[in-house]
Amino acid sequence: MYSRFFNFRDGDFILRSDCPYDDKLMCSAKSVDFRVHRCVLSAASPLFEGMLSLPQPATEDDQVIPIIPLSESSTVLETVLRLIYPMAEPVIQSLDDIAPALEMSRKYDLSVPLDRLRRRLVAPDFLESSPLRVYGIATRFEFMEEARIASRAMLHTSLSDQIPHEDLKHITAYDYHRLIVLREQRARSAVELLRPPRELKCMQCNGRWPKIEDAPRWWSDYRERAVEELRLRPTSAVIFSLPFLQRSAQSGCTGCAASILSSSWFFDQLKRKIDDLPATI
Repeated sequence: MYSRFFNFRDGDFILRSDCPYDDKLMCSAKSVDFRVHRCVLSAASPLFEGMLSLPQPATEDDQVIPIIPLSESSTVLETVLRLIYPMAEPVIQSLDDIAPALEMSRKYDLSVPLDRLRRRLVAPDFLESSPLRVYGIATRFEFMEEARIASRAMLHTSLSDQIPHEDLKHITAYDYHRLIVLREQRARSAVELLRPPRELKCMQCNGRWPKIEDAPRWWSDYRERAVEELRLRPTSAVIFSLPFLQRSAQSGCTGCAASILSSSWFFDQLKRKIDDLPATI
């Protein structure tokens, strides 16, 4: 069976998928033939250039097209070839498609597909849904910039919320430890910033003597829940949200809601300090 995208009449050799190298080209029923151009593959990969420059064995029929068996699946091979040829890029909607395509691109020294797949790896949809898996793939292929981007995204989620996947088996203890240290150090530093200034007042519960030196009643509830949240997700995304602040206002006196509203200057300063903390491995 031929590929629907890669069956060029002027193609001068065939890449056969799902076919570990064998002299008899004994391949699986899933094998697909990709009739492609020597010049395109040679330009895309020094390895293919060397492979295709080797003398071909003589055949009785000069019209026979050389076949190169590859172990990669037809899906992976099609994805990589579409990233090489001047055509519409494949729509990659799952991380399941990225790792094997990256493996093939690295195996055959295909720099263009490798660069494009690296950009897709850290796309917002993958970082939001599966940041730990993105981190695992990035560290597996030693993509340091992508690993840093994924480590930042991991700050916005709890580790226990991440679904186990085969890709996570490739994370080394060293790389996982760096991720844990980043989260713990950032959480600890953020918690240390949760100190109310003397100017934080509620006219109802700490605006008059003898409680003028105390923090407003809403502060203890806010700090307790903020500490818990920062240990799970050490970012400013949740603890300054309106629903989070409303719960603290309800825990205080009748004047605490107004106190929180008038303390926007404090929350702005605190948010900037937390956001300025180290956020990547």
